[in-house]
Amino acid sequence: MMRSSNPALRADTFRGLSAVGGDVMTLEGTALRTGFLLLGVACSAVFTWQKFVTAPGTVMPWLLGGVIGGLIFALVTSFKKTWAPVTATGYALCEGLALGAISAMYEARFGGIVLQAVGLTFGVLAMLLVAYVTRIIRATENFKLGIFAATSGIGLVYLATWILSFFGVQIPYIHGNGLIGIGFSAFVVAIAALSLVMDFDFIEEGVRQGAPKYMSWYAAFGLLVTLVWLYLEILRLLSRLQSRRD
Repeated sequence: MMRSSNPALRADTFRGLSAVGGDVMTLEGTALRTGFLLLGVACSAVFTWQKFVTAPGTVMPWLLGGVIGGLIFALVTSFKKTWAPVTATGYALCEGLALGAISAMYEARFGGIVLQAVGLTFGVLAMLLVAYVTRIIRATENFKLGIFAATSGIGLVYLATWILSFFGVQIPYIHGNGLIGIGFSAFVVAIAALSLVMDFDFIEEGVRQGAPKYMSWYAAFGLLVTLVWLYLEILRLLSRLQSRRD
């Protein structure tokens, strides 16, 4: 069974789908749609970034709205794949609102960190895409199982952290700026990066199966989910490294 660490690109993502009238999903189409969604993220991120710079007290509603809106659009996209051309765009715009505010907050404390995080995110994307295309890295069943297990474990840690926070309890070490915290953060970044390989594999599988054209939007949405996760984790790792130097 094929597994993906990305909830948007599950094992049965392309199962039972058939193209109508010869309009099928392509690698080129998925790449173009991914670029379009990233542009949407960037545009809305600039909006909340400027909000934070000019009036920091007004940015929180936009941040929360972006997080909640992004979650809603993500759920709708996951359950109604045919709506992906619209809902994936909505997800990108909402995520941009949240990322712009979060990035501005990090930048205010650690100057230059956002440019580093963006550069590393796209650098990792390019490196792994080349490695996947040249088959240096292969999405074997054992590879998929390992990434799936690691991602599930990370998800459980984050869920436990969120629940315990309501009781004023923190999981020691892993969320601090010590060596254990930095090591944990680096591990999460590595898993998020390797999850891109899983996404590439599922996109290629959709093309092989002749999935309908709208699945290009859905696949681009799934890839964007992983990129957002990777960016946030890189941002967190860099902030911990800079905190130790300060």
